[in-house]
Amino acid sequence: MRRVRANPGEGALLRGEILRVAEELLAETGTEQALTLRAVAARAGVSTPSVYLHFSGKEALIEAVCLRAWDELAESMRLARADDPFARLARRGQAYARFALAHPTQYRVLLMRPADHRAAQACFDLMLETVRDCVEAGVLTGEPEKLATRMWAAIHGCVSLLIAQPGFPWPEEIDDFVTNVVRMAGFGTAVAERLPRRGVLPTPRLGPALDAACRTLTDHDR
Repeated sequence: MRRVRANPGEGALLRGEILRVAEELLAETGTEQALTLRAVAARAGVSTPSVYLHFSGKEALIEAVCLRAWDELAESMRLARADDPFARLARRGQAYARFALAHPTQYRVLLMRPADHRAAQACFDLMLETVRDCVEAGVLTGEPEKLATRMWAAIHGCVSLLIAQPGFPWPEEIDDFVTNVVRMAGFGTAVAERLPRRGVLPTPRLGPALDAACRTLTDHDR
């Protein structure tokens, strides 16, 4: 049968419906292997060629679905506000990790295999923005791009392990575990850039120095 030309705006509506259905299938199955164009077309009530009008193939559809979810992550990171830049950095790190664990399939598709780098760049830019604020405030020292990359790598490593190894005996309080990893990334970065570049400080010197610094900070807060 000859395809009837869609009315203005109907193409965008169909594309949105295809993405919605694909998101449902991805959430239900937990794997991109089940997300075939034929299955999406059947659930959306359209023909498979109709899906091809909007997506060149399965990979294009999967990335479009995951990138749409990534917009939610960017928004959740923007909403993680705090007047203090270091506190805002921690909240954004936590928002990033929580979103990744709540959307493991999307995270695995976009950041645990070669894929469109736009999602990664958008998340990195949000992290970088806050790191720059921390450098300007004096809590972090060094080049913002390098600092943000290190911290992002630490948080990505944490959530990637949690997603890829669900059977490992992780701590029961996953949220506390993630929060502590974010704290390690933040405080570790703040301290590391102030230490000598070469060699390792002897334990008898490093331990007491850190204890004294932490006591000073804690006493100041009281």
